[in-house]
Amino acid sequence: MSALLEVEGLQSRYGRIPALHGIDLTIEAGALTALVGANGAGKTTLMRVISGVHPASAGRIRFEGADITRVPAARRVRLGIAQVPEGRQVFPALSVEDNLLLGGYVRSFAECRTGLAEAFERFPALAVKRDQMAGTLSGGQQQMLAIARALIAKPRLLLLDEPSMGLAPLLVADIFRAIERLKRSGVTIFLVEQNALAALRLADRAYVLETGRTVLQGTGAELLADARVRAAYLGG
Repeated sequence: MSALLEVEGLQSRYGRIPALHGIDLTIEAGALTALVGANGAGKTTLMRVISGVHPASAGRIRFEGADITRVPAARRVRLGIAQVPEGRQVFPALSVEDNLLLGGYVRSFAECRTGLAEAFERFPALAVKRDQMAGTLSGGQQQMLAIARALIAKPRLLLLDEPSMGLAPLLVADIFRAIERLKRSGVTIFLVEQNALAALRLADRAYVLETGRTVLQGTGAELLADARVRAAYLGG
């Protein structure tokens, strides 16, 4: 595998308050890379800095070898980075189909139509509800919609921020099965997730974030077996 995205010495802050303290991280093409950590560790901030919606204060981000540290978020989407935000953030008063089409604003009309067909094949529950308002969907269906919307853009890198948040256990299982299918299809995924067990089981590579610093890294299997990870995030 080759490096698709490289983060070097990345720092970020909210006003005067530091949030990230020199993050080093590599995402390999075709792999699922997971980032786990407690609430407030800086996971979502790191995701937002990579997607460009929050600025870096120091360090560097390279995508396919090119420095994108100061590249605007909209340009990063065109380069092939798409984020599924925390909390889904679908447009509740628009139909499922219209939500999906909004994800394809960087694509041609023909590519959007193809993307729609692929989305409905990948998530059959959305096909049944394509004309319904997104706000009427269940939480799990809204999460599938948010993922499908990002995929319409044909991303080289899919950023998933807390996809299981607020979902019932059965729906969490559905979401992780969908993520596993995406991984098997070759989509490069960066998964930020508080459900450490589910994330590490899927991960090719994983990092543990604590108070804005990466404190552990390894394969998903290695971190699952690590006593420190088990004690802190897996209930012993």
